[in-house]
Formats: sequence, C-alpha cells, structure tokens
Amino acid sequence: MRPTGAFLPNANQAPLGRVSVGVRCGENSRQVRYLQAQIDVIGNYMVAARDIERGTLITSNMLSERGGNLGDLSAQALTAEEDIVGKIAQRPIRSGSAFLAHYLQAPHLVERGQRVTVIAQGSAFRVSREGEALENGALGERVRVRFGSREILTARVTDRGTLVVDF
Repeated sequence: MRPTGAFLPNANQAPLGRVSVGVRCGENSRQVRYLQAQIDVIGNYMVAARDIERGTLITSNMLSERGGNLGDLSAQALTAEEDIVGKIAQRPIRSGSAFLAHYLQAPHLVERGQRVTVIAQGSAFRVSREGEALENGALGERVRVRFGSREILTARVTDRGTLVVDF
C-alpha cells in the first residue's frame, strides 16, 4: 500500500512535540492510517539574564539568548526580544527563566481619571476632543472615555494621553 498524502488531524494546533499524522493510502486514498511523530523546532529564545522583581520595566540588558527545542517551552512563552522589552514584570522572574505572556504587561499610556485627547478620523476628516479616561489602557487597548456628564465612547490607545476612534 503506497501513501498518497499526509495531513495533521489537528491543523489548528502548532505542530510541535508529539503529534498525530494522518496518512491517506490505498485505492483512491480511501484508507487513513494515523502515525505518531515527534516534531522538534530548534531555535533561539530569550530568558532572564538576572532575577527581575515585580513591577520592573524590562530592558534589553536584562535578557539573554538561549538555544534549544522551542517545543519544550510553554505555549505562552515569548521568544522574541521585541515582544518582551518595554513591558512590566507582573511577578518576579528568576534568572534563566523564559518569559511567559502572562508574566508581562504593557505599560499604561492612559490612566483612569486622566484628561485625554480623543481623535475621530476617517478618509476625509479628523476631529479631536478632550475627555476623561474611565480606565487604564496600554498601547492598542480599547478604553472607555467620558465627555461631559453623559456621553461615553470607546477608543483605542495610540500614544501617551491620546486615543483614536476610526470610522
């Protein structure tokens, strides 16, 4: 029996570690056999170069590059420097540890109660207005803003004290 095609039954999962591979074979590829395979991806990832305390802003000199099997890392592991630097540690991170997404948080560019500028823009217009942020927000996050006593709008944080509503 000669195989005619292979597929990953769980195509929505990253093909790392131990996986099942489906193989079509037989007349008109009607038979399917499942085989176990081990897929390793060897690459570089970032670890803490020293102990990092909770609340610390992560800088590049706090990182060290390590090589190894990326499949051994948690699915939440951040491997690229640009995904780590500039974030704030939400818990202590020990030297040699990989950075997990839930260990880090982007710094707030907007604080609750802060006066902010909200820009509404479209293809042929741009209007700005001042309001009050009703919650904290980091770059790219959506926060509620109050104008006057009753009008509330949700806008995306784009810079320190600046939010945008796209039309």
